[in-house]
Amino acid sequence: MKRLAILCLLAVGCSESDTMDIDEEWGMEGPLEPTPPPGKEDSEFRKGLLVNTDTTRTQVWTAKNKWEDRDTTAAKAAGLAWPENSGLNWDEKYGKWVESLEWIPAENGYSTTVRLTTPWAGKTLPSPSLECAEMSLFLRITFAAWYELPLFWETVDSSGKRVYIGHNGVRTSAGRYAASPEFAIKYKDHTKTPGWETTWPKDTTLRGKHVAGGDDSQPAIGATAFGAYLDEIHLNKRAGYFTVLALDYLGSVNLADSANTYNIKPDDVSPGDMLLERWQRSGIGHTLVVKEVRELTGGSKDVTMISGSMPRRQGVRESGVASKSYFTSDYAGGPGMNSDGQQYAKLGGGAKRFRVAKNINGYWTNTWMSGDEASWINSTDYAAIAARPARFEQILGQVSPAQQKAELLQQIADARHHLSQYPASCSARERRESAFEKLYQVSQSAFGQSPAQVDAQYREMADYVLGELEYTKSKTCCWNSSTSGMYDIIMKQAQAEQAAADAQGVCVAPTVFASRADGYAKWQQYATSLGRGAEWKAWSEDEACPQRNVAADTVVGGEATPFCELDEGGGSTPACTDAQEPNDSRTTARSASGTLTNLQVCAADEDWFKIANGGTVRIEFTHASGDLDLAAYDSAGTRTAVSESTGNSESVTVPAGGTVRVYGYNGAKNAYKLVAP
Repeated sequence: MKRLAILCLLAVGCSESDTMDIDEEWGMEGPLEPTPPPGKEDSEFRKGLLVNTDTTRTQVWTAKNKWEDRDTTAAKAAGLAWPENSGLNWDEKYGKWVESLEWIPAENGYSTTVRLTTPWAGKTLPSPSLECAEMSLFLRITFAAWYELPLFWETVDSSGKRVYIGHNGVRTSAGRYAASPEFAIKYKDHTKTPGWETTWPKDTTLRGKHVAGGDDSQPAIGATAFGAYLDEIHLNKRAGYFTVLALDYLGSVNLADSANTYNIKPDDVSPGDMLLERWQRSGIGHTLVVKEVRELTGGSKDVTMISGSMPRRQGVRESGVASKSYFTSDYAGGPGMNSDGQQYAKLGGGAKRFRVAKNINGYWTNTWMSGDEASWINSTDYAAIAARPARFEQILGQVSPAQQKAELLQQIADARHHLSQYPASCSARERRESAFEKLYQVSQSAFGQSPAQVDAQYREMADYVLGELEYTKSKTCCWNSSTSGMYDIIMKQAQAEQAAADAQGVCVAPTVFASRADGYAKWQQYATSLGRGAEWKAWSEDEACPQRNVAADTVVGGEATPFCELDEGGGSTPACTDAQEPNDSRTTARSASGTLTNLQVCAADEDWFKIANGGTVRIEFTHASGDLDLAAYDSAGTRTAVSESTGNSESVTVPAGGTVRVYGYNGAKNAYKLVAP
């Protein structure tokens, strides 16, 4: 089972599940855990292994360079994001590399992700699909391995023994840990293999390696396992195997550990840093990578971040407004307490920076760059930690009210889109409501709109059906198997519920999708009545779930206008569907030929159609009523064309056996007609 638990739960949901026994996979003992709670040990120096330890059998790569190097031959060379004689040390270069990653459309056709640049003759790959903490760990390991820099993370096993996971392999002070891999003798390093520029060395076994915790396929490169992605970016295949192991055993709980990262002051946040949200001492969290920090007029900053998710997906761009909502949250180590009476400042959240491994007095020691000492906040200085969200509120992103409103609406659309794929995601529900709260504020102060007016304009029935739940008191929040098909069933049940109420001339608020006294029987039975019982997935936890046995979930009241008050005369919102539903994913695409009319793209919805013989497909609609877009995919699911104009039609050419996807720009909804060969 996946150890060290809890990778993350994000605005769009990020966690983990147990799909294999990784102790058996790697021959190691688990669980591995964070080091003991911080105290005197959160110092400048975290001593690790002796540098002169014989690691010739276990090492993953040799630490030929030092993070502090500026003037060596290797340090003076031009690199991925820095010129020759840059004067930068390697830690600064890591930040420059993360900052330089190019924004590109994500494989899902909805989000923006990054393109990874490598040192290998201009080779690039789109972002891998990873969980949130995995993304941060992956980037740091990759850079350190490419440039042969020292790296280790410290953990503790069940007997209290310190374990070091890094460039020397998996070791304790006494030697190799348990039966962990002897990387140097088991796996190949092709960095000195001639001809790789024309024929890339491939490792078939590595390409089949999976990271525990659910589906780790990489659709952006047409691979079924994360190992295939690692095989494409590492000539040193040992680094690929090591990355799989590290992501199996490490997560956000280890990134929150002061043995591996340290707290930084808000004014010093830089590319390559990370933000951790923690709302429990152990358990789920959320990790985001700082990509860009832009200085604005007046001394404020605009910070853009990258976030992974569970189920795994490519890293997604988080705008300045979205990033500010993360930095200013109490979950980021702010003031106040969680529902268990624990201070958020003591849970390990907030802005963090990786420690760097240096040779100090003959020991590999996790510390920080000499210029960063002034940025450090001791992990037991809870007052300074709790004060950070307020400081971030002062210095982050002073954008125009119109831009702020637009970005908040995009956050709401993003959360709805995620919920349409994973309706059990409590964090997506929470992030949607947090964005609405900020939308109320800016709408009232800048546009004179009351919260009720905002809700009347922007609320949708799905916001009530997928109402916010209190995580620590709700079983649904641990669910790792909800699907887009289940979302369609849930919404159809809600529409039937509203139709029955309308027939009686009354208004009834939708039933919130949550575990009730009978669990999820209401929706499971409805799925069966539709002949779709096989699509309803049984509840299963994505980790050890403390609230797995609660009698019923706890719904958060929130500030939303009561459903039956949305319209002055009461009544429900009209159903939005068409005769081709359900067709909300490539796997549920409907066959299309000729002309199909009376079609609808609803809020947080998309429509898919199979085009057996290929050819040109066109959609027609009234753009002023909602901007729809169209994308084409081949039979393997790779996007081949996209049409995103501002006219009243969109058209694409579809390969034989492919599909098309119809979707709304920024969550737009509209009626349309589809014309297929």
